[in-house]
Amino acid sequence: MKESTKHQGLRRHLIETLKAKGIQSEAVLSVMLDVPRHFFMDPSLVGYAYEDNAYPISADQTISQPYTVAFQSELLDVSSANKVLEIGTGSGYQTAVLLGLSPQVYTIERQQVLFKQTQRLFLQLGYRPKKHIFGDGYKGLPDAAPFDRIIVTAGAPEVPKPLLNQLAIGGKLVIPIGEKEQIMTRFIRTSKSSFDKEEFGLFRFVPLLENKN
Repeated sequence: MKESTKHQGLRRHLIETLKAKGIQSEAVLSVMLDVPRHFFMDPSLVGYAYEDNAYPISADQTISQPYTVAFQSELLDVSSANKVLEIGTGSGYQTAVLLGLSPQVYTIERQQVLFKQTQRLFLQLGYRPKKHIFGDGYKGLPDAAPFDRIIVTAGAPEVPKPLLNQLAIGGKLVIPIGEKEQIMTRFIRTSKSSFDKEEFGLFRFVPLLENKN
């Protein structure tokens, strides 16, 4: 898979756009400068890879707008020692950014076509999540809990309780909550039974679906 100086230049321009929109985390900006978004795009849309927009991918899903990826990643505040759970692998782009921040990334995808695509892509590009799982993100990953950081990349009408339960004390959960529009929300677990909640403005995500069986 080819990476060119043109792609690198387009990424540098994208990073300047993200800075102008208020992204401040040097760690996040540095990783996003390195991650080749064009490899995660639908082939017909590769020419738009470094535009700050969301685009369709398989299974009626989207690859998130780079600003949204940067914003969620900045709120998550990941260090290399953190154990991270991602709900919604999707295109794999956000996963790649998280792996640039911590080697301990667990990611779950419920759409089989996307799961298989990203499984192949991660192998091709050399990304190695600790676990890449086909399953129901609503349930989280209790066998690997607790997690220092949890990120949800789809809109949920409310925060799934299993995810709150799987958050380590002192840990952070970033999730867009709402129906047609979502409020970006961060929960910080302060004790076994208490959480601080912060809200960070409106976004639009595809819905987080729960398996009913």
